[in-house]
Amino acid sequence: MGSESLVNWEAFAQARSELGANFVRILGYFREDGVKSVDRIEDAMRSHNATAMVIPAHTLKGESRQFGADPLADLAETIEMIARGCIERRETPTEALEHVVKLRPLFETTLDLLEREANPLVARKPAAFGRRAFAS
Repeated sequence: MGSESLVNWEAFAQARSELGANFVRILGYFREDGVKSVDRIEDAMRSHNATAMVIPAHTLKGESRQFGADPLADLAETIEMIARGCIERRETPTEALEHVVKLRPLFETTLDLLEREANPLVARKPAAFGRRAFAS
């Protein structure tokens, strides 16, 4: 998936304009909360605990949508809905496994795109600055 499909850049720009000076700080909170949510979802999967999946998946879904990270929000929502269904049926969340496995890589890739866009100077340092290429 390219960055176009991982992030709704219109929603990202809208969040950036609405949050103004707080944008980078709130994106930092998204990183912290997102890492915790992904950890909690993975822990809940390992312990077959659907109930423990619901809140972190719900949190990740909402925060992802705020920044235009729609595929990440959709994946978190899928996990949340599976977990809620498992609670109602008193089942372990086995069917969530394939989605939980995709969660961390998608979160990390998406976060990288968001942070790169939020602070373009960090990501765009010239790779060969100050180095001479030697012919071999």
